[in-house]
Amino acid sequence: MKGFTDEPNYIVELLEGGTTLKDVIDNHIYEQALAEKNAFVVANLGALMQQHVLWQSMLPMVRPFYPVKYNSSPAVIEVLAALGVGFVCSNKAEISLVLNHDVPPENIILSGVCKQLSHIKHATKNGINYLVCDNEAELCKIARAHPNAKLLLQLSTEAQTEEASMAFGCSLKSCRHLLETSKELGVDVVGVMFQVPASCRDPQVYTHALSDARCVFDMGAEIGFNMEILDIGGGFSGSEFQLKQIHAAIRPLLEAYFPVMSGVRVIAEPGTFYVSSSFTLVVNVIGKKVAAGSLHVETKDLTPSDEPEFLYYLNDGVYGSFMGKLLGNTIPSPKVHKMSLAADEPMFPSSLWGPSCDALDQVVEHCLLPELTVGDWLIFNNMGASGQEESAAINNSDKPPVYYTISTDDWFEMQEAGISLDNTMRNFSLVQYGL
Repeated sequence: MKGFTDEPNYIVELLEGGTTLKDVIDNHIYEQALAEKNAFVVANLGALMQQHVLWQSMLPMVRPFYPVKYNSSPAVIEVLAALGVGFVCSNKAEISLVLNHDVPPENIILSGVCKQLSHIKHATKNGINYLVCDNEAELCKIARAHPNAKLLLQLSTEAQTEEASMAFGCSLKSCRHLLETSKELGVDVVGVMFQVPASCRDPQVYTHALSDARCVFDMGAEIGFNMEILDIGGGFSGSEFQLKQIHAAIRPLLEAYFPVMSGVRVIAEPGTFYVSSSFTLVVNVIGKKVAAGSLHVETKDLTPSDEPEFLYYLNDGVYGSFMGKLLGNTIPSPKVHKMSLAADEPMFPSSLWGPSCDALDQVVEHCLLPELTVGDWLIFNNMGASGQEESAAINNSDKPPVYYTISTDDWFEMQEAGISLDNTMRNFSLVQYGL
C-alpha cells in the first residue's frame, strides 16, 4: 500500500473511552452505506509505535532503517522519522519524500543494485552518501557520479538464491575483486549488507550470512577500508514470534563476529514489520456470479459434493490497493462485515476479483466465505505493506480515502518518547473521534 494520500496535513482521530478500531470501521461502513459505498482505509498509527517498542525491546543493538517502498504514505514517514528510524530509499521520489520530513542525509541509504544514473546524482546533490552495490558495472557508475559515496556491498544468501529466479547480491568469492576495484577507483567501502527473505522459515540461515559478512569485513580491512556498518536486511514478517526466533539466532553470532567493542554499527531494514498491521482496507462487493459448472445458487437440495462456488467482484483490485498480488505477495483472506452473521452459517468456496474484468485482476484465488450479496463489505487486515503503487492513473479511479487513528494509550506513549505535534509531527492535527 504505497502513498494512500498526498495531503500535506493529516487529521488523526484520537480514540478515547474504549473506542476500538472496529468501532471506527463500523462507523465508516455505515456512512458509506448511505453514500457511494466506496472502498476506504483505516490506519492505526499507534501500531507503528507498538512495533517500534517491540523492536527496541527485542533487538536494541540493531538500528532500524525503514524501506520506503513498502508504504510511502507521508503519515507513516512522519511518525517513523519522529521515532528516529532511518530510511532506505530506492529512487529520487522516495529520497525527496524523506528529506521533506527533515531526515538527515546520513540517516538515508540509497538501495538497489542497478540504480538509474539520475538517482545517484540526486543522492550526490543532497549529501546522501550511503549506497548499495553488488557488481563492477554499478561500482564504475557510482565512481563517476558520486565521488563521496560510501558503499555497502550486498552479499547473496542461501535463502535468497533458493527463493528468487535471479539472485541479487555478490558471492563471497567475488567480493575481493570488488573491494580491490573500489580501492583502485577511489570509492570508499564501509560495510556489508545482505537480505534474508521474510518467507524463510529457518533462522539458521543467518549463521552463514553473518559468517560471510565477517569474512568480507576482514578482506576490506586488509585492503585498507574502515568497515563499520553491517546491514542484516529486512527479513522480518512483523510477528513477535519470528522476531524472537531471529533474535535467538543472531545475538550470539553478533557477539562473536561483531562485538560492541569492534565499533561496528548494526542496522536492519524492517519494512513489513513496521507497517503491515497498521492499515486495514475495507471494500464493497459490487458483483456476484456462480462459477461455471456449479449448481445455481437458488438450488435448495445441495449435497457436500455439489455446493456452488461463488465469484465476488470488489470495488478495488490488483490495479489498486491489491497491487501487491502482482508483485508476488499473498493477500490475506478477508473478514466478512455482517451485523447478523450466524456462528453456524454455511461456508462456500469463493474467489474474489477486482472491478476491471481482467483475468489478472484476481485478488484471492480461493477462500471459504458465507454466501454474500451485492453491497456486503469485506475487511482486509494487515494491508500496510501490500505494495500498492500509484494506481489512480492505471484504473482511472481515486485512491481510497484514509482515516488515521490513534488510541490515547499509544498517543501518551509517543509523547513519552519525545514526540509532539509542535515540533516532531507538525503535519498532524489531532481531534477527538466523532467530533
